[in-house]
Amino acid sequence: MTRTTRQRSSAPRLAWLLGPALVAGVAYLDPGNVASNMTAGARYGYLLVWVVVLGNVMAWLIQYLSAKLGIVTGSSLPEMLRARIRNPYVRRAYWLQAELVAMATDIAEVIGGAVALNLLFGIPLLWGGMITGTVSLVLLVVQSRRGARSFEFVVIGLVVIIAIGFSFGVFVAPPDPGGVAAGLLPRFEGTDSVLLAASILGATIMPHAIYAHSALARDRFAPSQPQVRFNVPLEELRGISTRRLLRATRWDVSVAMLIAGTVNLCILLLAAANLAGVPGTDTLEGAYAALRDGIGPLVATLFAVGLLASGLASTSVGAYAGAEIMHGLLHVRIPLIARRLVTLIPALVILALGVDPTLALVLSQVVLSFGIPFALIPLVALTAKHEVLGEFRNRAVTTAAGIVASVALIALNAMLLWLVASGT
Repeated sequence: MTRTTRQRSSAPRLAWLLGPALVAGVAYLDPGNVASNMTAGARYGYLLVWVVVLGNVMAWLIQYLSAKLGIVTGSSLPEMLRARIRNPYVRRAYWLQAELVAMATDIAEVIGGAVALNLLFGIPLLWGGMITGTVSLVLLVVQSRRGARSFEFVVIGLVVIIAIGFSFGVFVAPPDPGGVAAGLLPRFEGTDSVLLAASILGATIMPHAIYAHSALARDRFAPSQPQVRFNVPLEELRGISTRRLLRATRWDVSVAMLIAGTVNLCILLLAAANLAGVPGTDTLEGAYAALRDGIGPLVATLFAVGLLASGLASTSVGAYAGAEIMHGLLHVRIPLIARRLVTLIPALVILALGVDPTLALVLSQVVLSFGIPFALIPLVALTAKHEVLGEFRNRAVTTAAGIVASVALIALNAMLLWLVASGT
């Protein structure tokens, strides 16, 4: 077989290896990201550009480590933790905080979808939340009945809509290059900017995405019947070494994080260039109105469509992550659809009480930020152990980078608590 023939025959095989990171990466494009980045740009201009960039770099490392754990061990992170947390009370406490993180994610997704439907069609927020929840159930049915490939195609299609919706405005009304460059210098301006930084990181480095990615990689590539569970032809996996799977996964994660990072940065830059200092634009509704009046209805409509797509795409990933957290840590399996119905309730209650949707979205991302260390520290520790990953354990520099990321995130959260407590 010639070299060209080998390259052509390997192309379909490589295509089957891509996808899990794109699905997990939807978590980085949920409505919480939109609210956090839009609010940061509207209030502080380009000040927090560095937070978005730093968060995306850390996210690449974290998602790759999560996928590597699932590929090499054939177990998800929650399953690995269940085997190592012997005390049942400690294990249940760990599950509870992870479950709260997943519920915070559900709240952000449903509220974002409800706001988008309200902006596009004038549908009341409560009814919009119900519609978003119903559509998410349809996506979960696709996942459970049609397999991962069909589900991935749907999610990737929604990602394309999200990218266009949130990025289009930057090309119509581009940001100031000098302001963008200045925003790369790490700094804060008071308690609220720290709160928003924690919110951005919580929205960028999402704990439930860490749990989910290890499970997605396990289900796709683990030796136990991958062709049955995920419609991946067995011949496409024969002869593919773990090392090649990891190499393909690095490409998968790179593409997913490049898309997510670019879109998140575009959201902040759009707000910084066009909404900074404009009254009322630190809310999604106000930002939509300002975009419509200042740039044009097309940009505003695409923004709302992107917001709707982000809510619909990310909600199923959040439900998948929550189910894996419960099954992995407690060995309890609840059907995804039943679980989705239960986790829909808190978001609908918030909408019914009339809580400001943008504030609820930002605070939900802060909750996610505080859940990051509980997922990140065990991930870095497990992937550094020879007895867990063998020859594929982290290099010293990778472990060091993971430790630095963990310390930085914990320090940011501690600073936030101190500033709020002191009233600064």
